[in-house]
Amino acid sequence: MVTRAVDAPGPAMRRRRVRANGAGTSLSLGIAVVYLSLIVLIPLAALAWKAVGGGWSQFWTAVTSPEAVAALRLTFEVTGAAVAINAVMGTLIAWVLVRDAFPGRAVVDVLLDLPFALPTIVAGLTLLSLYGVNGPLGVNIAYTKAGIVLALMFVTLPFSVRAVQPVLAALDRDMEDAAATLGAGPFMIARRVVLPNLAPAILSGIGLAFSRAIGEFGAVVLIAGNLPFKTETASVYIFGQIENDNAQGAAAAALVLLVASLVLLVIFGFLESRVTRHEG
Repeated sequence: MVTRAVDAPGPAMRRRRVRANGAGTSLSLGIAVVYLSLIVLIPLAALAWKAVGGGWSQFWTAVTSPEAVAALRLTFEVTGAAVAINAVMGTLIAWVLVRDAFPGRAVVDVLLDLPFALPTIVAGLTLLSLYGVNGPLGVNIAYTKAGIVLALMFVTLPFSVRAVQPVLAALDRDMEDAAATLGAGPFMIARRVVLPNLAPAILSGIGLAFSRAIGEFGAVVLIAGNLPFKTETASVYIFGQIENDNAQGAAAAALVLLVASLVLLVIFGFLESRVTRHEG
């Protein structure tokens, strides 16, 4: 039987393939840019224009009003507390789900995603029913900072757990066994072997949770009580400004939250890359 060698594609065919691939890439890039612009970039640009449309002096007056400053300060305080607690507890929960076998583990794993699926206003109503006046648990933290922190912990916990869980599952346990063979105890192994490998994932979860929490509205609007200078968060303040027909003031406060979210994401992304490069 005589076989024919398959001729390699000539220069003309290769050029046609390159042009076809380039056209496909350009089309995909164009669609992605248009979609991203319509969904994200143009609305954000409109928000920025609304916030500074009356001039920088008017913008500065809006964001430095006593009520706005109090709302923004409270937002960053309670967000920092909630994210810090979840960074620790989320890592611990991820460890339990990955390393421990217990009845109902699959159910717990599914329930962790409930804050993603549950409408946040429902979460706020649930927390108010449990921890409000005449609640069945006998604990009343409604209309307090503690209640706001609890609400933010509820909505941001999945970010902390889901960021760490896959990294922990993929972690090579031979390193831990080797450290134990060399005489390292559990605490030393966790501090010198496990945590350094989990640090980028923990930072990623913190960044996402922080950016999510500073703009939370539904989960906090009921349990916070919305008392100016006491329990009024920035998102609730923005809503109040819209109701009072002060769209420019609302846009100014919203722009502060937007910039803060972007800056935090950049900072945590930089820290994550530094930790990853150092460990590599």
